[in-house]
Amino acid sequence: MKLSEVKEALKGLTEVKFNLPSGELVPQHFHVTEVGHITKEFIDCGGTMRKESVIGFQLWTADDHDHRLSAQKLASIIDLSVDKLQLPDSEVEVEYQGDTIGKYDLAFQNGEFKLIAKQTDCLAKDNCGIPQEKPKVRLSSLQNSQEACTPGSGCC
Repeated sequence: MKLSEVKEALKGLTEVKFNLPSGELVPQHFHVTEVGHITKEFIDCGGTMRKESVIGFQLWTADDHDHRLSAQKLASIIDLSVDKLQLPDSEVEVEYQGDTIGKYDLAFQNGEFKLIAKQTDCLAKDNCGIPQEKPKVRLSSLQNSQEACTPGSGCC
């Protein structure tokens, strides 16, 4: 979800809810402690130089259970960040403290922001020896075929 989409979603809300992948809501007394532009430059395992850029939100909960961040207040924090940091309209990545700091992609559904778990991946599978997954063959597609379950047909 891009920053402009977050701002658009906030226009129709009074309260802000973040839903974890488990279905549990981030406690309502959360704070947005950071909004920033995060750039990562790296070399993948195949030797290719790469650069990634996201807008980072950091969510944090404290013991001040009366704290509530309104949609309008979050929109003003975003506007200030865009102005002061000259933020591009990039994808938003959310950090939230669980057992460790988790990083999540963001979506918006039914009036709530959904935190979507991120996964690691090899970016250079063709370069570093990761075998490509063989295509799966459906047996039903071979039933009427001359090749059905003959040696070397790949169905068995």
